[in-house]
Amino acid sequence: MEGKSPDLESIGSGTTTKRSSVSSRSRTRRDFLARFTDCDHFTEKLQDWFALTLENSGGNGPVFEVPFELVELQKFDYALEGISFQQLTRMPNAVYASTSTAVEAKAYLAIEDFLHATVKSLWEAFWSQDEPVPFSVGCLYNQNLKFYQAERALAIGKLEGLSGTGILLKNPRHLHGKWDHILELALLRPDIGSFAQDSDRPPSLPVLGEALFYALRILIARSVSRLDFSPSSNCVFILLVDSQYGGVVKVEGDVNKLDFDLNNVYECAADWIKKHSKIAVSPVDRIWNKLGNANWGDIGALQVVFATYHSIMQYFGPPRHSIEDLAADHSSRLHSRRQERQLGDTSLNDNGTFRFQQSTMSPEIVEVQEESTKIEPEPSMKLEVGSVLWLEDSNFQKGYQINEILTNGTLPYHIASPVDDAGKSVFLYVGSPPSQLEPAWEDMNLWYQVQRQTKILSIMKQRGLSSKYLPQLHGSGRILHPGQCQKPSSGGRCDHPWCGTPILVTTPVGETVADLVNEGRFGPEEAIRCCHDCLSALSSSSSVGIRHGDIRPENVVYVTSGVRHPYFVLIGWGHAVLEDRDRPAMNLHFSSTYALQEGKLCAASDAESLIYMLYFCSGDFPELDSVEGALQWRETSWSKRLIQQKLGDVSTILKAFSDYVDSLCGTPYPLDYDIWLRRLKRNLSEDHGKEIETSG
Repeated sequence: MEGKSPDLESIGSGTTTKRSSVSSRSRTRRDFLARFTDCDHFTEKLQDWFALTLENSGGNGPVFEVPFELVELQKFDYALEGISFQQLTRMPNAVYASTSTAVEAKAYLAIEDFLHATVKSLWEAFWSQDEPVPFSVGCLYNQNLKFYQAERALAIGKLEGLSGTGILLKNPRHLHGKWDHILELALLRPDIGSFAQDSDRPPSLPVLGEALFYALRILIARSVSRLDFSPSSNCVFILLVDSQYGGVVKVEGDVNKLDFDLNNVYECAADWIKKHSKIAVSPVDRIWNKLGNANWGDIGALQVVFATYHSIMQYFGPPRHSIEDLAADHSSRLHSRRQERQLGDTSLNDNGTFRFQQSTMSPEIVEVQEESTKIEPEPSMKLEVGSVLWLEDSNFQKGYQINEILTNGTLPYHIASPVDDAGKSVFLYVGSPPSQLEPAWEDMNLWYQVQRQTKILSIMKQRGLSSKYLPQLHGSGRILHPGQCQKPSSGGRCDHPWCGTPILVTTPVGETVADLVNEGRFGPEEAIRCCHDCLSALSSSSSVGIRHGDIRPENVVYVTSGVRHPYFVLIGWGHAVLEDRDRPAMNLHFSSTYALQEGKLCAASDAESLIYMLYFCSGDFPELDSVEGALQWRETSWSKRLIQQKLGDVSTILKAFSDYVDSLCGTPYPLDYDIWLRRLKRNLSEDHGKEIETSG
């Protein structure tokens, strides 16, 4: 019998060597984890880094980024409507407690119950109502780093050694838990509420250092685990809570970049935090009221539950029912509730608010005088044609007279003229007054329209973008209200409800594509020019890493005044994407397929949205009432080439461009802007030479 061939022997030898290398690496990491047990020693190594981080922030704004944007929490809040969260064990109120030991014991029981209620409700709502909940909740005993049920830990006298409460995967073979089975960890610290007064103030180093310590232990344990993790498992959420307040710390990074030097464990761990980790810290907000009940709908509990949702996804992947699907039913649920409560006519006023009519349900209700239930609102900002607003910037004060009041479909904006240049027109956007301490979720749209768009346009200006197809920042700052301002400092505000209201002023001014379509003035020539000009704007912005994320007819204007040759400008940059954590606007008709599926943009997403805008402006506007329906429409339309055929009726170049975009949808391949700008330019009926820019 012949022996093995040399090739097979070399393959076998190579496989053995590879396995030996992997085994050695895993053993080194396990040894590193076994020695990485002293939280205080680790925290000491971070003192210089923490001090430098505070110094670099300069006291202006938050020290760390936030793990979640408010718009994400808004959508998640809508998705949670109708989902029941039941915490049976109340959180004790430390103010009325008899002894601190009793308070701490009850607090651990309450946190355990809170986390159990959270994962149970999330699992049943998003993943499966039929399958049993695959999680357990236990308290971490610091001396042996094992988990125990809260009642069991308290019964055997381990209260003083408890350091946190974790959500773990159920495993009957490991009753005290394994570190790679930890989804999320909550640390009970009595002074967390002190950080709620200042949203920009981070937790102290001892608190933050402990969160980083446990997060790194979890990440190292996952790196040697046999479990099948998703790509997002390189981040960990640590909850910081006391008897009333709570916040979220997100730690993200590649532990393969950690130097596993067994002789220098804490220096290596601290060095990884400094150089290779990304840390996000949420504002601390109230979770439990004074009666010990969780305020599930408030932002404090909402961001904690959202962190748990992401933690579950790391193990089980995307849910069967997405956030977008559940949130899409928000309007119908709201309408149903209003009908059930017999609040009368719930049609919308012109300003987008509900109009109520008195309903006679019972004699007791009829006897209540309407005047007795009125709540006097704060003085509202009434802007009328002819009104003059004064803007306060760091270097000047400038007035603008309102000439016209418009709307982009949901929010008002204005055409105005500078007081010192009445012949010039500008777009003027007014934000929400900061006197609204608890603004409605709808005011987030104003924040994107004013504050966030101001930031994006400022970044464009700083990075030297110059294109006539992009809006230009004419001015931004705070409103100067009537009367004497009593604000204590340049950065503060007085009691006047208008004080500190943000304003954004941009140029140029034009009619929106939506207006052109409604008036029948958006023909083939305008469609080709619109495609060219918007593509040129996207080419310029993408060259500095900015993507639009909200292309729709209301965000493209046609400039005709004061120019020889009309052109289109892409406005509405409030939802622009600068980095991976940014989220684009979600629109069932105009968002790209990848944006609807992943909540992110791929390289061709803006071009895909541009195609949808041109398609819908050609007359076909289907009714889409859910993300699932919108994705189904896209799949059918692209597969049957309905979009290409429709745009082919307008122009062959638009048909060819839509074919090209279809080939890139959902891929990482970049768009070749230059070649398509040249082709679109050749198809314009008039060649204006240098009037048409191809890039910025």
